[in-house]
This record gives sequence, structure tokens and C-alpha cells, in this order.
Amino acid sequence: MRVRPTLSWTPPEGLPPGSTDLEPVVDSLGGGGVLVLSGAGISTESGIPDYRGEGGSLSRHTPMTYQDFTGSAQARRRYWARSHLGWRTFGRARPNAGHRAVAAFGRHGLLSGVITQNVDGLHQAAGSEGVVELHGGLDRVVCLSCRASSPRRDLALRLEEANAGFAPVAAALNPDGDADLTDAQVGDFRVVPCSRCGGVLKPDVVFFGENVPRARVDHCRDLVGAAASLLILGSSLTVMSGLRFVRLAADAGKPVLIVNRDATRGDRHALTRVELPLGNALTAVADRLGIPVDPPATA
Repeated sequence: MRVRPTLSWTPPEGLPPGSTDLEPVVDSLGGGGVLVLSGAGISTESGIPDYRGEGGSLSRHTPMTYQDFTGSAQARRRYWARSHLGWRTFGRARPNAGHRAVAAFGRHGLLSGVITQNVDGLHQAAGSEGVVELHGGLDRVVCLSCRASSPRRDLALRLEEANAGFAPVAAALNPDGDADLTDAQVGDFRVVPCSRCGGVLKPDVVFFGENVPRARVDHCRDLVGAAASLLILGSSLTVMSGLRFVRLAADAGKPVLIVNRDATRGDRHALTRVELPLGNALTAVADRLGIPVDPPATA
């Protein structure tokens, strides 16, 4: 039986309302030992859309599942055509104020770690160290046969060579780097095999319907266990891969704080949910703590 992704969630009655008071976040970070768990909402200010919330891509886009990718050559052609086009934009995204603030908190010793559900690499680009990519990273590809890993930029060059002139106009870009294209736009896009063994190449990300590697989950559990508090940034916590860490922290009596514009599946476990834009909110928190945040990088 195919495992289908959980694509939507409606907040039930009775969830605590959101707040605009940043003091609980300031107090938590000021005490140190904070573990950050970030989601797609932290990257929207970098031009990468969210899955949910206002304008979320799930209203028009169903992400690729592992079962479809591995079971259908046509599904792989469609995925790589859309992902190849999306990479041209996705790969140029730059960290925003939220990413830079998280990096500043880390440099000043306030964080015990950073876990991200995102696959965009923007925390690392902002200067955060030791980031755990819960769902992997789009900057790498892996062969499903020989398991060789290689940089996405190398695959991009090979796909450019195999598909000269491929330049359809996409309707939109999605958080997984997938551009919206019709089947007619995909056409006879050529997928290239592993250059080492000729096997099927897959982005080094966890697709819907695929399990996060057990060792990675265990590492994240250890990080939650060692943290003084858990700070959720820009995640609806709709899928269990992130929500389980909120529940783990709450069960251990650790404060859970959320900064997210919309209600989340973890609100009932949270000390507070701040419904402010992440870039402004985290910059304000850094200012109150007397921590400088790096300016945007110049091109």
C-alpha cells in the first residue's frame, strides 16, 4: 500500500491564540541552551514559498512521493524537469534576516543546536554550524544503486547538456525546489543516470512517504534531551517528523516556544506562539539581547 503525505491540517477549536509579545522568546534565548527547529516559513523572506499558510503551495501542488519517484520513469522525468528548472531560482536564494539572526544566536553561545525541516541550505549559508538537515539537502544527489553522493551543481550541468534549450516558463516555485510545469512543458525531458554505475539518481532529500533515517532521528532526540528549551521557527508542525520533537520536549517538561504566523499542530504544547514575521521578530529579539545580526551579503 502506498503511503500518502499528510497535506493539510485544520486547527481545531480551543487552541491558544497567538501573541505579539517577544519577551518569552527573549528570556528563553537569554538563558541559553535553546534548540531551534525551523520550517519552510523561515525561508519565505528569501523568496522560497511556504507549503501552508496564506499562499501556501499545497493549495496547488502535491509534492513528489518516494513511491511515485522510485516506481515510475515518467514520474522521475517529470520530477527532474521541474526540479531542474526550479534549481535555477532555488539555488540563487540567499539567507534572510531570520537565518542571519539564528546564526548570530549560535555565535553568541545561546543555542544548543539547529534542526531544520528545510532542504534549502540557507541556515548554513548564513553561518550556522552543525545544522541537522532533518529532510536532507537539495544541494546533493544520491544514486539509488551504488549510493554514491555528488553535488547538485554537477548534475545541473549534465542536465543542461542533455536538454539544450529547455527553458519553459514555470507557473510557480515550491518549497522543495520543484517548479510548476505542465506535462506538455515537461515534454521529452532527458533524465541522466549515475555517472558511476548508471543507476537512478535521486535528490538527497526525504520525499513524502519516505522515512527519515533512524540515526538522524535518534540524533535529533538526543539534541532535544540536551536542550533547555525548544524554539520552533516557521513550521506548522503538520507532519510528524517535526511534531514528535515538540511532544518529546513537552513530555520532558522543557519549554516550547513557537514563532509562526499561523496556528500550528504544536500550539497546545507551547508556552507561547508569536505570530509575527520571522525576520522582524528575530531581529528584534537579537536587538533586545544586544546581539548584532550580520547585514545581507552583497552580490
